[in-house]
Amino acid sequence: MDEEFHALQKQGTWSLVPMPTSKNVVECKWVYKLKHNSDGSIARYKARLVAKGFHQQHGIDFDETFSPVIKPPTVKLILSLAVSLKWPLRQLDVKNAFLHGTLKEEVYMTQPQGYIDHTHPNFICKLQKSIYGLKQALRVWFESFTTQLLHLGFTTSNADSSLFIYKQGKVIAYLLLYVDDIVLTSNTPSYLDHLIHQLNSVFDLKDLGSLHYFLGLQVTRTSDSLYIKQTKYAFDLLKKHHMLKCKPASPPNCPNTRLSLHDGDLLIDPHAYRSMVGALHYLTFTRPDISFAVHQVCQYMSTPTTTHLAAAKRVLRYIHGTFHHGIEFTPGPLTLSAYTDGDWAGDPNDCRSTSGFLVYLGHNAITWSVKKQPIVSRSSIESEYRALAIASAEIC
Repeated sequence: MDEEFHALQKQGTWSLVPMPTSKNVVECKWVYKLKHNSDGSIARYKARLVAKGFHQQHGIDFDETFSPVIKPPTVKLILSLAVSLKWPLRQLDVKNAFLHGTLKEEVYMTQPQGYIDHTHPNFICKLQKSIYGLKQALRVWFESFTTQLLHLGFTTSNADSSLFIYKQGKVIAYLLLYVDDIVLTSNTPSYLDHLIHQLNSVFDLKDLGSLHYFLGLQVTRTSDSLYIKQTKYAFDLLKKHHMLKCKPASPPNCPNTRLSLHDGDLLIDPHAYRSMVGALHYLTFTRPDISFAVHQVCQYMSTPTTTHLAAAKRVLRYIHGTFHHGIEFTPGPLTLSAYTDGDWAGDPNDCRSTSGFLVYLGHNAITWSVKKQPIVSRSSIESEYRALAIASAEIC
């Protein structure tokens, strides 16, 4: 807590002012968290001061809130490129990232519990910088960081606004930004050191060295390949839903059966089902083998039944037997290829078809999807053409 408070003071996050009349005042609280390594061991104990953003009022102390986050295919594309071109992959973490954003609105907050100024106990904090919990904090931080990158000569990718590209002479570099996690790669390792030094002069960075753990992805690199998996995430998921001692199942869904809207009895409390399926969806980041099964159970989030819950648990049973599965990236030609498929009127409730595609860059799978088509196809060839159109759009 002391470290967090001193960091806030060092950044000039707020100034103490008398309580203004007719102004909205946001409360704050301390949040404690254990940060874990990829092997499950405790990395550090963390305390963070968080504003209660739900006390904010639109048009008074916040306006725009949206901020982009990186797309999964972009992450896999950059990893595939780095392996094929034998470029190094570096990882950075920004300490107290949101504190680097300067607020444009007038925001007032109560003094933090345990750190109330004894000389002005009735004063409140007028925020100069953003703070965790504010509705606009993510947007303000993103604007601050991207402004600095553009100043350093980077350009924003047209395909993904969280991918930044640097090209100067023979030097090429790519930077991925996901909130306060950064991945860097370049054909010139010395430029990476120079860039990290430049960024560190503006932001408080922690150099984590070679990429090994990013967004819940465990990354292992050898001399000629790179392997990513979500073993820890999968283990935590099974532990949360009390499935660590379950019997493994294969395949992830029952063969030759399709779920229906009216199968089974309605669940009394659908919250656990929604939590389970939402977590399973993130696991498809490295698991194309469960994409179709997860797509099926995702369709019944509003009114799940006991049959849908059994199908979701079967996916967990399959994961139990395939904890260490993931995807591997190996060097190869930088050519795109795609495989598509589509059934016809496969959904028993609305007769809509399902499309699926898998896109490779060289030997490496970089993006895949299974999704129900938005309208009914009147022939099998129409559903196949729609699947081709969706895959073509993804390739572009």
